[in-house]
Amino acid sequence: MPTRNLDWKADAACRTLDPKLFFPDAEADTALALEICVGCPVREACLDFAIRTRQNDGVWGGHTEPERRRLRRRYGKTAA
Repeated sequence: MPTRNLDWKADAACRTLDPKLFFPDAEADTALALEICVGCPVREACLDFAIRTRQNDGVWGGHTEPERRRLRRRYGKTAA
């Protein structure tokens, strides 16, 4: 398995925030996390990491788990 470069985390807009904000109990409670992600300079790297490592919970790269699931399906179709 290739080593994953996680250097992008040092520049993440969420790095000093409570992780619970990005792992809410209900998807309806993701608005603040999504708002923070909008201006994040490493949003694409975060999303790529979440998709590649199949993160099933939380907000990653400005996307909720159901949104990432749809992206994974779309990526899977184009990668074949």
